[in-house]
Amino acid sequence: MKNFKKNPEANNDKISEVKEETKEPDSLPEEDENPIDNSEEIQKLQEENARLKNEFLRAYADAENTKKRCAQEIEKNSKYAISSFAKELLGVADNLHRAINSVSDSHAPECETLLKGVEMTEAELTKVFNKFGIQKMDIIGTHFDPNYHQVIQEIEDKDKPAGTIVTELQTGYMINDRILREAMVVVTKGGK
Repeated sequence: MKNFKKNPEANNDKISEVKEETKEPDSLPEEDENPIDNSEEIQKLQEENARLKNEFLRAYADAENTKKRCAQEIEKNSKYAISSFAKELLGVADNLHRAINSVSDSHAPECETLLKGVEMTEAELTKVFNKFGIQKMDIIGTHFDPNYHQVIQEIEDKDKPAGTIVTELQTGYMINDRILREAMVVVTKGGK
């Protein structure tokens, strides 16, 4: 600021230099004289835009598919996570059923209270099984299916078609739509 007051002529020179630097040009730069070049450039940009849009849509679709697969895996894991635990409980269900069947008619009055307790326990276990999608297979009288049944014995029965299940030695169970344990069965051979 001190220089400005002492030497006014030098200050005028600086002001004129600044004016010359900021002076607008006399003519504006000319646009491309060749409109063909601009249309080619526009065409290239449109093609690139279309390519990028296509790539984006593919990436978005892939992301959505991955999201759906993950959701399905999570659902499947939650449905079948208890399979090994449930398989272990099937032995308990079998033993409760055997205990109920082992009480003969002659001993029923003596064991009435115990029998009632075991039946209630079996009913409670069945209720828990149903809550988690575990169901007994109802197979007596149906045709043998190696995906769901394991044949232990074959017997002659001319009245029933071959492969008909006549006895269930061990109950089969399903968890939701999957097999938890095969049923051990006795089937007919021969027949109609």
